[in-house]
Amino acid sequence: MGRAFVYVILGGGVAAGYAALEFRKRGVSHGELCIISQEPVPPYERPALSKGYLLPEDPARLPSFHTCVGAHEERLTPKWYKEHGIELVLGTQVKSADIRRKTLLTAAGETISYKILIIATGARALKLEEFGVKGSDAKNVCYLRDLSDANTLVDLMKSCSGGNAVVIGGGYIGMECAASLVINKISVTMVFPEAHCMARLFVPKIANYYEDYYKSKGVKFIKGTVLSSFEIDPNGKVTAVILRDGSRLPADMVVVGIGIRPNTSLFEGQLTLEKGGIKVNGKLQSSNSSVYAVGDVAAFPVKLFGEIRRLEHVDSARKSARHAVAAIMESDKTGEFDYLPFFYSRVFTLSWQFYGDNAGEVIHFGDFSGSTFGAYWVNKGHLVGSFLEGGTKDEYDAVAKATRLKPAIEDVAALERQGLGFALAIIQKPPEPTVTEVEGSDLVLKKPLYAWHTTAGILVAASVAAFAYWYGRRRRRW
Repeated sequence: MGRAFVYVILGGGVAAGYAALEFRKRGVSHGELCIISQEPVPPYERPALSKGYLLPEDPARLPSFHTCVGAHEERLTPKWYKEHGIELVLGTQVKSADIRRKTLLTAAGETISYKILIIATGARALKLEEFGVKGSDAKNVCYLRDLSDANTLVDLMKSCSGGNAVVIGGGYIGMECAASLVINKISVTMVFPEAHCMARLFVPKIANYYEDYYKSKGVKFIKGTVLSSFEIDPNGKVTAVILRDGSRLPADMVVVGIGIRPNTSLFEGQLTLEKGGIKVNGKLQSSNSSVYAVGDVAAFPVKLFGEIRRLEHVDSARKSARHAVAAIMESDKTGEFDYLPFFYSRVFTLSWQFYGDNAGEVIHFGDFSGSTFGAYWVNKGHLVGSFLEGGTKDEYDAVAKATRLKPAIEDVAALERQGLGFALAIIQKPPEPTVTEVEGSDLVLKKPLYAWHTTAGILVAASVAAFAYWYGRRRRRW
C-alpha cells in the first residue's frame, strides 16, 4: 500500500506552512504536494506557544495562528489545504527514509514516494536524561516544543497559581516561559550554568538589563550551577529541585528549556551533515539533488559571512522554505539564498531585535536606564551585527539595513557617540557616483566613491540623524 506525489514536505512546522503557500503561489497542481507531520494539526506559527498561547486572559488558540499569519499572509486552515489540493498526512511518524529509492515508510507501514523531498523536520527539545538527570516523566515537569507541550504547560500553570516554578535554562524558552509564568501569578526561579541569561547572544551589559527587569517582576536568578536531581513524591510529582551546589528549591512545577537537537536521524549516512544539520547549497539543495532542507535542520551558506551556519529561528524557517520552493519550481530564475540572520523576542513590555553576527568588539549605545538602547558589533573593521531594544519599525529597519551593508568602521568612539543615528543615516539616499573618463576613449564611466568617502559621508549623516533622533525623542516626551 502506498501513495505517490511529485513533492513531499516532511515535517509540519512553520517551514512546511510557508513552503506550501509558496508552492500554491507558483502554481502547484492539485494532488502534487503532500505534507507529512507527526502533529495532529496543520502547520502553525510556533512562536505563539511561548507567547500568546500562555496568557491567562484571551490566550491565542488555533485556528488563529496557523501559518502564514506571522508574515501577515494567508491563514492556512485545513479548509485551505483541501481547496488547493494539498494532501495533509497528519499524526504520522516516518520511521525510515530511502533516499536512493525516493521513498518514505510510515510507522503504520505505508510507503509514500516522491520526486522532490523537502526536509522540514525541525528539531526536538533536549531532555534532562541526555545530561544524566532523571525525572522528565514526572507529572509536573514540562518542555515546550509543540502544541501538546503547550497544553501541558497551560494546565500546569492553572493548577499552580500562587505557587513556585523553577525554570531550567536561561535561553529563549527559559526567558519567555518565565515571563508567562509571572503573568500567571507564579513565583519563578531561573537556574542556568552560564554567567548571564541568553549567553549565546547577549553580552553582559545587555543581559544585565533584562535580568534587572525580570527581577523587578519578582524573578530570581541562580547562575553558574545546574540541576542535579529532583525530589519526587509518591504521586510522581516533583516537590523540590536539587542543584549541583547543594541548594534545594521548592517546586510546584518545572519548565525545562536546555536547547534543541535537529531531527536528522532518518538521513544519517544518506546525506551530508554539517553543524549538526543537513548541509545544503545556496538553493537549499542537499548532497542529493532531489532533496532540499529548510528551517532548523538546514546548515546553509550565509553569504554575508562566507560560511555555513545552522540557525534556530522562525524567520530563517519562513524564508528558507520560500527560497527552496522557488529554487525547485524556477531554478533558472532563482539565485542563492542571501539571508541576514535575524532574531527577536517580545516579553512583558519589552521587544528587541538582533541582526547579523555577534562577533568582534561590541559598541553599546542609548540609554540603558531607559527604554531604548542597543549595540553594534564590529569585526575586522566592519559593522557585522546590530541589536536594538524598544525601537520603532523604521529604527529596526535601519539597523537591519546597516548590518547588511557591513559598512567600514574606522572610529568606534564616533560610532558609540552616534549610536542609533549611525544606522538611521544608512537609510538616507546614497551619494551619486562620480563620473570619470577613461583615458584614450570617449567612454564615460560612473564609478562609486572610495570607501573612505562613503564612510565619511555616513559619519556626517549619522551626526545629523543622531540629532534628529534625539530631538524627536524629546518632542515625544513633551
